[in-house]
Amino acid sequence: MFLSRDADDLKDPHKLEEDRLYALAIVRYRIPIEEVDEGYREAHRDYLRSLKKQGLLIASGPFKPHFGGAFLLRVPDANASETLDQIRDLDLFTTHKLAQYELLAWDVKTGIEDLDKI
Repeated sequence: MFLSRDADDLKDPHKLEEDRLYALAIVRYRIPIEEVDEGYREAHRDYLRSLKKQGLLIASGPFKPHFGGAFLLRVPDANASETLDQIRDLDLFTTHKLAQYELLAWDVKTGIEDLDKI
């Protein structure tokens, strides 16, 4: 959907340095989560699993208490803004106005080598 990476690219730290950007997505529900139909919630989780399969999503999970959630993303640097906008805009939570996204590009300094291994 968004990104097609060769497995060798993910193993080569020089390629990762050149073409990746990390980002945080903060998702806040617009209504109490208890009012969101379980079908929408499951579709959202399916969407996150598809991002994971594409190599875009590193980790995700709800906040405690459950007023929203966050996820850590790795996107291509060349078109990071476009990719992040697509990630937000294609989420069912966005299209049905159930949640709002805050997307933050993240210039990781300490621990970048550990993130690159994931």
